[in-house]
Amino acid sequence: MEIDPTTGLPVQAIEWEDLAKGSQKIRVTTDRKRYGKIVTIVSGFDKGIDVKKIAKSLKNELACGGTFKDDSVELQGDHTRRVKQMLVKLGFDEGSIE
Repeated sequence: MEIDPTTGLPVQAIEWEDLAKGSQKIRVTTDRKRYGKIVTIVSGFDKGIDVKKIAKSLKNELACGGTFKDDSVELQGDHTRRVKQMLVKLGFDEGSIE
């Protein structure tokens, strides 16, 4: 079995994750929370995707706070325009993001 030197995971697992990323329907919406604060919600991730890792990279790139709940990511602020670009950079298919 071949191991990827950057991630330490088997190469087959990485290929499977890339295939799973391309076949999802991801929705990016905004919502108003308590005291009128706006949050960006990224939802629609399948079970095979590490939502915690995606949330961490989105928060770092967008310089905002946030969390992940169930199979969705909540980001503080209105980031609907930049989130799509970031998800494409992470390997998701551009046509599957609404």
